[in-house]
Amino acid sequence: MKEIKITSPEKVLFPKDKISKLQVVEYYIDIGNHMLPFVKNRLLSVIRCHENINEEKFYKKHPTNEKHLKKFKDKDEEYFYITTLSELAMQAQMGTLEFHIWGSSVNKIDSPNLMIFDLDPDEKLSLKFLRQGVIKVKEILEEVGLKSYLKTSGGKGYHIVVPFKKNKDWKDFYDFARNVALLAEERHPKIFTTNIKKSTREGKIFIDYLRNHRGSTCVAPYSLRAREGATISMPIDWTDLNKIKPNQINIKNYKKYLNNSWEDLKC
Repeated sequence: MKEIKITSPEKVLFPKDKISKLQVVEYYIDIGNHMLPFVKNRLLSVIRCHENINEEKFYKKHPTNEKHLKKFKDKDEEYFYITTLSELAMQAQMGTLEFHIWGSSVNKIDSPNLMIFDLDPDEKLSLKFLRQGVIKVKEILEEVGLKSYLKTSGGKGYHIVVPFKKNKDWKDFYDFARNVALLAEERHPKIFTTNIKKSTREGKIFIDYLRNHRGSTCVAPYSLRAREGATISMPIDWTDLNKIKPNQINIKNYKKYLNNSWEDLKC
């Protein structure tokens, strides 16, 4: 990796947790070999923070004049992506805290291969209830012959990730995800809802399949979250579902949660 000059390394990006910009860059350098396979050659949207997480943050999905970014023209829009560890670290140096990825790679932009189900629980629900719901979705995916992977969201829910090797266009891909979500809702109406309106989610888990549209994104595996605690959206093994809370893994403790359960996920 090329040496990266870190500007304002002492700047505190997470005031409550006293986490500096240097620590954020060092995290992405350390985690890079794990993270890069999931972000390289995928169009990115990132959340940047130039002061700290309590100040203004901004969402960036179009390239500017940053030399380390690779550009991709899609119809009338221009996006960006990265391919190396140096480029990943440089994003952190430029103030990026969160990385969000497309469900397809740039070389096959209209052949999505990474499906996401974001299980977002009503805040009043117990962790036990949420975990039971996660297993229900896993079981439905297994019924249709799909292997799924699990990661924390860094927030209040879990993400189920499905590598999709069948050659489908975006419409069929989205329709498939929608049908899985509707089937979960139909079988377990007291557990799930597919209605995006928060007024309908009381006592239920919102199974968000909407991220499987062309151009939609989901937070990348190993990405930090721009919120208190400097939590991480971390891949975990299914056997750890009942051991690890959705917001348990953070920049201070992540090393003890690294595992190889996702090593066979080819995406």
